[in-house]
Amino acid sequence: MDSWYVDARCTNCDVARQLAPDLIVESDGRSKILRPPNNEGETRRLHAAVFACPTRSIRPASGHVDPALDPFPMALDDAVQICGHNSTHTAGANSYLLLRPSGAAMMIDTPRFSRALAQRYTAAGPVTDVLLTHRDHAAHGRRYADRFGARLWIHEGDLDAAPDADRVIRGHEPVEIGEGVTAHPLPGHTRGSVLYLADDRYCFSGDNFYWSRTTGDLEVADSVTWYSIEELAHSLDRASGQLRFEWVLPGHGGRHRLTTDEMSVRLQALAGRTRLLRPRPIDFTAVRW
Repeated sequence: MDSWYVDARCTNCDVARQLAPDLIVESDGRSKILRPPNNEGETRRLHAAVFACPTRSIRPASGHVDPALDPFPMALDDAVQICGHNSTHTAGANSYLLLRPSGAAMMIDTPRFSRALAQRYTAAGPVTDVLLTHRDHAAHGRRYADRFGARLWIHEGDLDAAPDADRVIRGHEPVEIGEGVTAHPLPGHTRGSVLYLADDRYCFSGDNFYWSRTTGDLEVADSVTWYSIEELAHSLDRASGQLRFEWVLPGHGGRHRLTTDEMSVRLQALAGRTRLLRPRPIDFTAVRW
């Protein structure tokens, strides 16, 4: 078995550790290989990390990674796939495919763009919509939408990041954008931040909140809130009683599944904690992944 390592390009985005937390850990502000995989399941998880890493920093000693071991898109649940191939142009954000009963799909945020990847993402059915959660994740949105023949969505607060969007979400009220899919504007991380709720089961939370493996709870990344932490607190107060979901599926940070009742309790508690936060300088190193 090759010895694996993480090279100096690592930006500590946490993507690899989400996918292989038993094999990859954080050390001195970057990812580090804890140990090589010991079985087939661990090998699959390591290669998921390899092909998701936005900087391609996870390498075997030989330098060669077998492309046949690329698992993406990778099923998370019966209706959600993780796209992998995270992009440096979205700070390494996760993106997802939401499969619909009609056989079509929606892409939430975007992986790095290539025609070959686009073909993979349509293997299960046509992608009809590309849903952007906010400006930081808008890269590649237009290219994927054009490649798919899909509609590109963004909130008016971040419209300058995708001025050629086909659909613009306006105001602060929830908007149904497809069967079983609702856009909930949550200004705070950015002026135009949105989360997408699907089937009262899946919450694509963008950078509004995430599951922290450090705290074992829902958290906001207040140290990288670009627009207003006070506005984010207002947004969570407004939305916490409306949102019912099992899965939190963020752009950055951990994914997690609980019962809808447990998620509701935790989201309301998060809204309360966020009210106590005050603005502070941007600090990427302070995020509690």
